[in-house]
Amino acid sequence: MSLGLFFYYKKIHVNGLQFVPKTKPVLILSNHQNGLLDPLLIATQSRRFCYYLTRAAVFKKPLVAKLLKGLNMLPVYRVRDGWQNITNNNEVFEVCKDLLKINEALVVFPEGSHNINRKVRPLSKGFTRIILGTLETYPDLDLQLLPIGVNYENPKAFADSMYLNIGKPISAKMYSNLKKADAVNALKKDIQDQIQLLTTHIDDNYDVVIKNLEQEGADFLKPKLINHYLNSGEKLVGFSTSASLLKPFKKVLTMLLKIVLGPVYAMWTFVVKPKIEEQEFTGTFRFALGVTLVPVWLLIVFIILGLSLSWSLAFNIILGIVFLALLAVKI
Repeated sequence: MSLGLFFYYKKIHVNGLQFVPKTKPVLILSNHQNGLLDPLLIATQSRRFCYYLTRAAVFKKPLVAKLLKGLNMLPVYRVRDGWQNITNNNEVFEVCKDLLKINEALVVFPEGSHNINRKVRPLSKGFTRIILGTLETYPDLDLQLLPIGVNYENPKAFADSMYLNIGKPISAKMYSNLKKADAVNALKKDIQDQIQLLTTHIDDNYDVVIKNLEQEGADFLKPKLINHYLNSGEKLVGFSTSASLLKPFKKVLTMLLKIVLGPVYAMWTFVVKPKIEEQEFTGTFRFALGVTLVPVWLLIVFIILGLSLSWSLAFNIILGIVFLALLAVKI
């Protein structure tokens, strides 16, 4: 996954890695913009072996369910999944408590769903149930709450850049002496406030504001500067992105890469992309296609060239294609 993400993203910036608890139990709480790429990026960049709470709807197909569970994803049921399924969460939350008891890391997206908009939506209270339930069962556990903001330059674009902004951990114990209702409200407010600081948060008039930011050339990998501008109207140094002189060259390289990976690109354009119903999964499916079909296609090309020409020439051509892919993505 790390290698695949390296070839998929132009740049992956990480801030606050020093805040990630190395051995303590940690509940990672993040905004959710970009389908399965959000948890993959958190997993590969946080340097913690993670488990994930994932909406139960994506577990409907047996093969998909098996794959997701193999990636340490646990189904969580919402009201929209049917009242009869809500009780299944009891078992899942018990698993969560047991994982935290042995100092594991658990990733939860407390908004309850994903949305490509640059806004932190109101948090559901499911994550508070895990926190308070864990403290009730294990009152001496030093559970840490780690807020994270995931930021994308353009989450639907190929060769996008992203910024993983990690905040300071909060000790869950500070909520243990509050009444349950007060603890739930305090947790929701504190985590919401922290995530809003770590990512771009457009509260009102979203369409107007986002259009203005795009026209101003705002750098969405710098949420602190954008939030400052939204609150004060002041543009600090670094607010806008700088134009790349290599953009025309990048377009040529990207076109060449599409030609070289013709069958894979055709599969994406005419088969996979038209079937994507939620735009938040555009990047997810493109990435999945890249890490599965691209190696297969390169292997086929290698075998054909090796048998028809020479193995050394075939190897050099494949290296050239890999170098082309790196240039197309990284420039």
